[in-house]
Amino acid sequence: MRTRIKICCISSVNEAKLAIDHGADAIGLVGKMPSGPGPIPDWLIAEIVKTIHPPIASFLLTSEQSSEEIIYHVKRVDTNTVQIVDELTTGAYSDIRTALPHLKIVQVIHVTDEQSIDEAVRISPNVDALLLDSGDPKAKLKTLGGTGNVHNWNLSREIVKAIDIPVFLAGGLHANNVRQAIETVRPFAVDICSGVRTEGHLDPNKLDAFIKAVHSL
Repeated sequence: MRTRIKICCISSVNEAKLAIDHGADAIGLVGKMPSGPGPIPDWLIAEIVKTIHPPIASFLLTSEQSSEEIIYHVKRVDTNTVQIVDELTTGAYSDIRTALPHLKIVQVIHVTDEQSIDEAVRISPNVDALLLDSGDPKAKLKTLGGTGNVHNWNLSREIVKAIDIPVFLAGGLHANNVRQAIETVRPFAVDICSGVRTEGHLDPNKLDAFIKAVHSL
């Protein structure tokens, strides 16, 4: 099965078009975050979303931790997918489904140790997909993605084997390691931000090399 590709940290209509023209299956748009690259204001996310059409998926990355605030955030920008980058602490995933029945819900699991496997198994029945990343929500200054760091892919592989929903793999991917990552983890999709950028800007050469590396499988 073809590995899907999500290009994250998109910051303009032009970047979205560039990513889609190169073969991206999904576009990631980063809302307000405590740290990390790529956050843009909600009004800009909404403008970019208007230019993204099926079958391309539009992901809102939100750091909100209550179902109510997540619902409000999605309604402000109108993406078809929400990527919850931190733990849901107030409300339930079912609240989001009731309010936004056509929305796809992706929960991020920051892979740190074997407890991440248990967390993934516990959460997976409630969401449409998981995204495995290399952040640290428990750090003094939370890192919730965009670290450019690789985590333990063997743990990610165990998560893929343990659950029945699609898994996106993120964290330190680039054209030179993505093939190994896919062969090790066997994810549904790969997700990249900093690995296709130069000085903060989406780099067409890196983008092309990354997508060709994925498609070479």
